[in-house]
Amino acid sequence: MTTDPRRMVTLDHGARRFNFRVAGVALRDGHLLVHRAEADDFWVLPGGRVEIGETTVAALAREMREELGVEPAIGALLWTVENFFGLSGKECHELAFYYAMDLPEAFPFSCAEIVHRVEDGGTMLEFRWVELSRTVLAGLPLLPVFLQERLCEPFSATQHVVWYG
Repeated sequence: MTTDPRRMVTLDHGARRFNFRVAGVALRDGHLLVHRAEADDFWVLPGGRVEIGETTVAALAREMREELGVEPAIGALLWTVENFFGLSGKECHELAFYYAMDLPEAFPFSCAEIVHRVEDGGTMLEFRWVELSRTVLAGLPLLPVFLQERLCEPFSATQHVVWYG
C-alpha cells in the first residue's frame, strides 16, 4: 500500500519563504489558547500549514486532531492575513486564515501551567491558556503582534489584514 507524502504549502526561494497557514482562536473562561515550540521565545495561535488540495477549515480540524487529540468545532472566519516578517534569516510572506474555534470540554484547562505537549515533526510543542486581556497579551510575545489588540475587540465581520512585523 502506497501513501502520498503530505504536501504542505510552503515555498522556499533563496532567502525568501512563502507559507500558507491556518490558525484557531480558542477561548475558555476568559482565556485564550496559545502554543509555541519549546525552543521559541514567542507564542502563536494553534494551527499549522495547509496541505495542497485541502480547505482551510479541513486543515485546521486536522491540525487540532494531530496536535491536541480532539475534534474542534470550527466557527466564523475572523481574519485573512498577509503577514510579512523575518525568521531564521529568511524574509517570510505568510498567508493565514484565522477562525473562531471551540474545543471539547475534555481538553485540559489551567490558568497557571502548560496544559498539553506534543511532538510535531521532531519539534516539541507546548500549549497553555492565557488571560484574554490587552495587558496580558501585550506582555506575552504573541505573534503576529496585531493579534494583541484585535483579539480583545468585538468581532463584527471578517477582516483582511496586511501586517509587516
